Amino acid sequence: MAEMVMPLEMAENETLIEQEATAIERIKQIRPLLGDDVVILGHHYQRDEVVQFADFQGDSYQLSREGAKVDAKYIVFAGVHFMAESAVVLGRDDQAVILPNMQAGCSMADMANLEQVLTAWSELEDVLMDDPENQVMPITYMNSAADLKAFVGEHGGAVCTSSNAQGVLEWSFAQRQKVFFFPDQHLGRNTGKKMGIPLEQMVLWNPFKPYGGLTDDEIRNARIILWRGHCSVHQQFRPEHIDLWKRHHPDVNVVVHPECMMEVVDKADYVGSTSYIVKMIENAPAGSKWAVGTEMHLVNRLKNQHPDKMVELLSPFSCLCSTMYRISPLDLANVLENLTEGRVINQIFVPEDVKRNAKLALDRMLTIPK
Repeated sequence: MAEMVMPLEMAENETLIEQEATAIERIKQIRPLLGDDVVILGHHYQRDEVVQFADFQGDSYQLSREGAKVDAKYIVFAGVHFMAESAVVLGRDDQAVILPNMQAGCSMADMANLEQVLTAWSELEDVLMDDPENQVMPITYMNSAADLKAFVGEHGGAVCTSSNAQGVLEWSFAQRQKVFFFPDQHLGRNTGKKMGIPLEQMVLWNPFKPYGGLTDDEIRNARIILWRGHCSVHQQFRPEHIDLWKRHHPDVNVVVHPECMMEVVDKADYVGSTSYIVKMIENAPAGSKWAVGTEMHLVNRLKNQHPDKMVELLSPFSCLCSTMYRISPLDLANVLENLTEGRVINQIFVPEDVKRNAKLALDRMLTIPK
């Protein structure tokens, strides 16, 4: 009988699984050696093989603040690039922030860069410069690069999170007539609609077209100017997914993140931030049913943590943050091993002027009631 040969792809996958299992054992041995000099931050969307080693688990802003509170010299952030930047902005000068894999970015954050925003700001000024009753407040979502947070801070604006977006918009409108909101159009639109702002007064700015593809009148008449950006994970949830769940499970509770499109948010029973979703499931009665519209690693973790409830992903397809998934146990083991040998690799740096103005925007946010 001829010997059975394992397909190359299967052999490679088995090798990777073995490598990751070995890396996990290495981390277990290395971590105690580093003691309080290191704190590991794990985002909710991170895979279990990595987040199991986190000293703190949460959303991006919460984790950045936790990192700033501890005495650790090294903050290892198992998240994505903009999150590590925020940890640098909020952290101490004597702390080093490390991203285990430098390729772990955020597609939403990448949809708005400083050059594009500067061009848009100049074009808005061109249309509105002779109209003192139409001044604009720049607001950036937490999911943005440090230099965009710095731009906002320099121009009197603030950062917002998915849990305080309405409070930040209300604060903005108390000072200026318009809000320029980037990079996530859905969070801006859903929040504006919740506040009673008509859809026709929320226009979409396309950074690849002159003046955002808008007419002067559209810009003048708008209350919220939304950047054409979105989360690649939450964009995948569709209203028909809710219809399907309701058809087969009429008693199901649908909870979604406000980064989902408006048509999904409108059909959902509950809408809130990642932390809101976690608390909602934790506090739900036994036997309740939940279809959850957010990243699949968090949904699966909630499902495993609450076997007395039905917790399932809203979409029939896998909805994972592929860039955060790039951080593996191999990456975490690598940065920790280097620290035991006195080497800091994959450190995230933010220029001092950017750090100063970005912190201004973040600190301003903290003064605003939710």
